[in-house]
This record gives sequence, structure tokens and C-alpha cells, in this order.
Amino acid sequence: MDILLIAGLWLDGSAWDDVVLELAALGHRPVPLTLPGQGDGSASATLEDQVAAVVAAIDAAPGKPLVVGHSAASSLAWLAADARPEKVAKVALIGGFPAADGQAYAEYFAIQDGVVPFPGWGPFEGADCADLDQETRDRFASAALPVPEGVAKAVVRLSDERRFDVPVVVVCPEFTPAQAKEWIAAGDSPELARATHLEYVDLDSGHWPMTTRPRELARLLAEAARVMP
Repeated sequence: MDILLIAGLWLDGSAWDDVVLELAALGHRPVPLTLPGQGDGSASATLEDQVAAVVAAIDAAPGKPLVVGHSAASSLAWLAADARPEKVAKVALIGGFPAADGQAYAEYFAIQDGVVPFPGWGPFEGADCADLDQETRDRFASAALPVPEGVAKAVVRLSDERRFDVPVVVVCPEFTPAQAKEWIAAGDSPELARATHLEYVDLDSGHWPMTTRPRELARLLAEAARVMP
């Protein structure tokens, strides 16, 4: 199966390099996506540009792909499922929950000169980065790509209720499946509360398992691609 991989803020397709190797060895066709505004010098890229790129990758797949969104890109994966509900086999969300219609995509951090630079590790201290050593943190920070304002501040627009019938697997890295279920039940993720096919898998890692646990993450994604409702 084609597995489309979308990394979160400040990352491009290279974030998945180790996961790609493992998925390919497991017999899948991983497709890591580098989207408009991710390292191409285009600070004017918009969320619509990125959605269009993901949709193009879905349309180019020979069958129905598994669409994987990490962190803030969980919303991007869900937007793609909304745009192509009949062409997405399943959505996997790693360490994130999709924004609801009318919410901002990722308005969490300060904007400087039209972009959102990596804010340093302060906001992520604790479970998010507990498994990142100093060398890995330094490497991440030096390679981090500023996020265009037109992506971060964009308003999410969802329109096709068939998206709720697309199977979803919530990969729980720095939180547990029990916590995720509790948050959804409390109304923190109205989109997932309406999902018809929702499952949870645990992954003992921090917020960036593609860096710290790539083999385990790849195996979870391969299993998600294999098992359908």
C-alpha cells in the first residue's frame, strides 16, 4: 500500500527517512511529502497550497493510500480526507488531533517576518522531548524550517461529512490511549468524536517518534495499513 507521510511543523519529508527504509522493507511504498513552504524559500505558501499537494499525492497513488499526519499535520491529513474521502483508505494521526472547521490550523507560536520560526525547546519540555538527547535536539533545531504565516494562521475549512467514515488510527506517543479517549470524550476533538471507525495504538516515545523510534513507528503504520474495519 502507498503510505503518504506528512510531518508536523518545521519538518519536511526528510524527517521520515528512517521510517521510509523500514516501511519499504515491510513491503509498502512510503511517500514522504515535502510541501510548499517547506524549505523551498516560499514564505508565501498557504495551507491551501499544502492541501493541494497532499491531494495530488492521493490522486497519483495507484490505489487508496494510508495518509499519515504528525502533530499539527494531523489537521492536514484530515483536510485531505475531507477533500478525497472516497480515495483515502485510512488516516493515521501521530501525536495530534485534527482542528475542527473554523479553527486555526496551528496558531500556537509567535510569527516573525511572515513566518513561524522554531521557538526552541522551552515549550516542549516534559513528555514531548523526554527521549531526545542534546545532540538530537541540536540537529533538529539547526535543520528546522520556518512555517509560513499563511499556513500557521490559516482557518481550517471542512465540508464533506463522508470524512467521518474514513477509518482513523490515533497513534499515541507522549500520551496514552486512555488519555486520548478521555480528551475526545470531553469534547477536545469534535472531529474524532464523530469518526465512525476509530482505533488507538500506544507508542512509548516522545512527540517525534520518527526520530527516536522509527522502526517501531513503521511497524505500527504497516499494521494500520494491513488492518481495515
